[in-house]
Amino acid sequence: MKKASTHINRRTAVRLLASSSLLALVGCSQYKTLDHLLAIPSTTNSIGKAQDEAYWHKIRRYYDTTDGIVNLEHGYWGKMARPVYEYYLSTSKMVNTQNSFYARKKYDADHKISVQRVAKALGAHEDEIVLTRNATESIHNLIRQYRGLKPGDTVLYADVDYPSFKTAMRWLEQEYEVNVVQLNLPVSSNQQELLEQYINAFDANPSLKMMLLTHVSNQHGMVLPIKEITAEARKRGIDVICDNAQSWGLLDYKITDFDLDFVGFNLHKWIGTPLGVGALYIRRGTLHKIAPYPGETDSNDTDISTRVHIATSNFAAMLSIPIALDFHEAIGGINKEARLNYLRKIWTDEAAQMPNIELLGGMDEASRTGMASFRLLGKNTVTDAVNLQKKLEEEFGIFTVIRKGLNSGGCVRITPQVFSTVDEIELLVNALRKL
Repeated sequence: MKKASTHINRRTAVRLLASSSLLALVGCSQYKTLDHLLAIPSTTNSIGKAQDEAYWHKIRRYYDTTDGIVNLEHGYWGKMARPVYEYYLSTSKMVNTQNSFYARKKYDADHKISVQRVAKALGAHEDEIVLTRNATESIHNLIRQYRGLKPGDTVLYADVDYPSFKTAMRWLEQEYEVNVVQLNLPVSSNQQELLEQYINAFDANPSLKMMLLTHVSNQHGMVLPIKEITAEARKRGIDVICDNAQSWGLLDYKITDFDLDFVGFNLHKWIGTPLGVGALYIRRGTLHKIAPYPGETDSNDTDISTRVHIATSNFAAMLSIPIALDFHEAIGGINKEARLNYLRKIWTDEAAQMPNIELLGGMDEASRTGMASFRLLGKNTVTDAVNLQKKLEEEFGIFTVIRKGLNSGGCVRITPQVFSTVDEIELLVNALRKL
């Protein structure tokens, strides 16, 4: 009797999909690539490609889109491209069929491949990466398990940071008797002004020991100059925990572009994995500053996997990481970034000329991403934002989301994806004119 396979690889996935039209869409770097459909000519720069509607219409066909609504709220999580989704379904079937026989005999080796793939994509070492379920888990573990605090120390976060992380930072006050400082940043700013805001906060708080820093704010998509801020923090002996939950895939970079020690990522936002995939980065030489997860042991402080304990997780989601990265890289991170910025610019350039609209976020291109937020001028309460979101959805068929963590009040965030069309953005512009 033929034995059933106890694991699935990406080559197997191609065979599983061979009977469908998806065969032409499946792309994996080790065998049949996506180059014939997604490859971008070397003579075409990312700015030019961003406006190539025929190309992005081709990309759109890789995704199932929502009927009956223009969805401009893709900052929650990223939709899987169809090749990733089909691979995930096939892998889920294998895991469900093989159950513990696969999980106990084969999963560790396959999981290691996913870790290696993440490390390669980020430009990190394999021993600097551990997979988690999301960036929230990663950042919470870094904050809670940071070893360097004593009573009287100061920790810092900003209003643009993720609400759950701000709560975790405030928890340190009761746990370690430290002083907690919130930095309120301008609702619109540029790289130099943002850097100066942090330098001023450092100088005003000489006992500052650890800080939370966000690369791209979930509130309005503003990019913070994390390399420069971290350099200033390092001069003062301040450790930085960086939230890159929204940035990887929205922006194109390697972790070596920054001088960071502790970083949390999502892969299910802009990289396009199934839900429930994140990563934690701890740079070599700094692992001793983060304690093992309670109950884990690591006497030599050499095993990053002891810093988390996710227990039984979604095996199929973790196994889908390589094909999701293949798809992301076939499009090209720099091209994805350029396209999303182009779509954002269409509506923000128009909105900037409207007297009733207040735009939030970056003032210069270096401080902007494909995400941006707005509110009606003089209408900055959370209730105002709720009413605005409701109006866009019910009267104009445009789905968005409110954000309410800024010190200045509430706003509505607009977040296109690579499959969003110019026509959909124009519908938003027309709606803004009628508000």
